[in-house]
Amino acid sequence: VSTQSTWEPTVATDHMATEQERPDSPLVRAWRPEFSAKAAAAADGGELPKATAKLTLPDGRSFDLPMLEGTIGPAVIDIRNLYAQAGVFTYDPGFTSTAACDSTITYIDGPAGLLLHRGYRIEELAEKSDFEEVTFLLLYGHLPSTTEKEQHSRTIKKELMVNQKLLHFYEGFKSDAHPMAIMVGVMGALSAFFMDSLDIRSAKSRMLSAYRVIGKISTIAAMAYKASIGQPFVYPRKELTYAENFLYMLFAEPTEPYTLNPVVVRCMETFLILHADHEQNASTSTVRIAGSAQANPFACIASGITALWGPAHGGANEAVLEMLGQIGNKANIPLFLEKAKDKKDPFRLMGFGHRVYKNYDPRAKIMKEMCHKVLRELNIQNEPLFDLAMELERIALSDDYFIKRQLFPNVDFYSGIVLKAIGIPVSMYTVLFAVARASGWIAQWKEMIEDPQQKICRPRQLFLGELERPYVLIEDRPDAVVLSLSPYNRVGSTPANVVVEPSCPVSSSTTGQPKVVHPTEGQFVRL
Repeated sequence: VSTQSTWEPTVATDHMATEQERPDSPLVRAWRPEFSAKAAAAADGGELPKATAKLTLPDGRSFDLPMLEGTIGPAVIDIRNLYAQAGVFTYDPGFTSTAACDSTITYIDGPAGLLLHRGYRIEELAEKSDFEEVTFLLLYGHLPSTTEKEQHSRTIKKELMVNQKLLHFYEGFKSDAHPMAIMVGVMGALSAFFMDSLDIRSAKSRMLSAYRVIGKISTIAAMAYKASIGQPFVYPRKELTYAENFLYMLFAEPTEPYTLNPVVVRCMETFLILHADHEQNASTSTVRIAGSAQANPFACIASGITALWGPAHGGANEAVLEMLGQIGNKANIPLFLEKAKDKKDPFRLMGFGHRVYKNYDPRAKIMKEMCHKVLRELNIQNEPLFDLAMELERIALSDDYFIKRQLFPNVDFYSGIVLKAIGIPVSMYTVLFAVARASGWIAQWKEMIEDPQQKICRPRQLFLGELERPYVLIEDRPDAVVLSLSPYNRVGSTPANVVVEPSCPVSSSTTGQPKVVHPTEGQFVRL
């Protein structure tokens, strides 16, 4: 335990963390002094309070389940021994009510619109910090001193370069490959280049891997973009900051000098900070699950990238631009707002509301200010897309329907507009998200590996399939015709309609008349 009340594994330490090495109480005090007395007693090694929740099953059996309290947030019912004691599982699709781990990194209070990294509000970090400082905070648990920050930034810059042989990976992708596909492949391939830091039981290896992930993901991302547009790769420069280097590698060309706009640099800095970590979301949980199997850190981060690629997670800001294109112009806004209010209409207003934040997304306010600042700085006027976005924002914020339901513009709404304004193509939006979130992923992975209670993740299920049944030999099975309506059907063109005769083994009509089936592409029809 360091004198600053944070736990920093010494690089010379070559073992997994023991329970005695996790100073939960000092770390809690460092970032949240007003925690509960119960949590304080537990963290200091005292007796846990005897608070329990009683579970009564239909057969009359009752079980007392321990209640666990964090420093802040809802209490948790400990069900780790539930199956052993009661022979039942809990059912929670999507893990919306399940705490799969304990963590000291990020805390979200959705109803209050609160986001804390190690106890610091996201508003303060976005205003007063830079991205390198936030990555230090996520990794070590405290804000760095001047010396610590200089060393931290120097180490990251050292890791911006990639092995020249890695560049050949980009030659293997088609020119129109999605940059996220390239990101997944190249990030996973790093494990073949850095076998010296794959020992997850070594504190030195874990920290070295963390710096390599944070440093190299920006270079990998910039190279993915350059490969997609057929331009030569641009190497990083040591005199530039992380955000400056990322913009430089994205937009600089070998034939002419590239001038960094301070407002655009600050915009990128803010974007990276706002997306650095967001508690136990889909991609972070994916990283933790992969890490629980003791996969190497580069493979774990690659798994996080794949989860982030999903449009329900990391593709939201891209969906905002697609929605604006669908609306078309300002005159159509009232029509599409009415469609959004109609539950039967499939149209959804992207970039409004949030699954976690039931109040205003604290990141949205910051990105909104940055959005307007960038548009002014770049003198973007009379641009239909941006005018449309600003008008949609104005109308929605004054509409009682959205106000009553607290459907305010979220960070994805403004970030999509900002990235468009500074010249980032839509295909790169989720890539930038991954660059920012990698620091949170690797901090969460590191915390999980160093947790003495860490186990391999093994979710249970509610099985609704067939009971055990005897095997039937193929000659004894009823005759049937299965038509594959695949577009690659080698027999010929797929019939639009399939006529099912009532004499088939599977009855097709109660009237005795032939029944016409209208199958969809890729469907299998059993006749």
